[in-house]
Amino acid sequence: MVEEYGPAWSPGPFERGTDGPHIVLAGVDGSPTALRAGAYAAGLARRQRSRLVLVYVLAPPAWTGMATGYLAAAQEQAYEATIDEMRRPIRDLADEANMPITFIVRRGDAFTELRRAAVELHADLVVVGASESRGHRIVGSVANRLVRSGLWPVTVVP
Repeated sequence: MVEEYGPAWSPGPFERGTDGPHIVLAGVDGSPTALRAGAYAAGLARRQRSRLVLVYVLAPPAWTGMATGYLAAAQEQAYEATIDEMRRPIRDLADEANMPITFIVRRGDAFTELRRAAVELHADLVVVGASESRGHRIVGSVANRLVRSGLWPVTVVP
């Protein structure tokens, strides 16, 4: 799912010294660190006259495939409610700041889908929130894996 908010994006005329990022991609998931990452990315995109792309990745739990029809339907309703909650502030930001924002929802592994979106859109910068999970110190967080992939600059917001 891809939704566009705000005015149409155009990179604008070239100005010496202001050739910053054209596309700023931020991973958002509703967590406090992701909200701060989204706010940071929005401010940067506004100041640089960049296109802001917010990506929300639905990462269903492993048991979802084994769920009955009722549980699967309840999970889908929960996902739709979360997406609806995210739409309102994104739309408001696009209107207030008069900036173009693209909101993308994907399903799968967060690292894989954020990487795929950044590659497809030719993102100049990826912004994500720091992980709040203790288990990621062992396995590696999404932010850490994005940094190690080394395809674009990655800003990790605490």
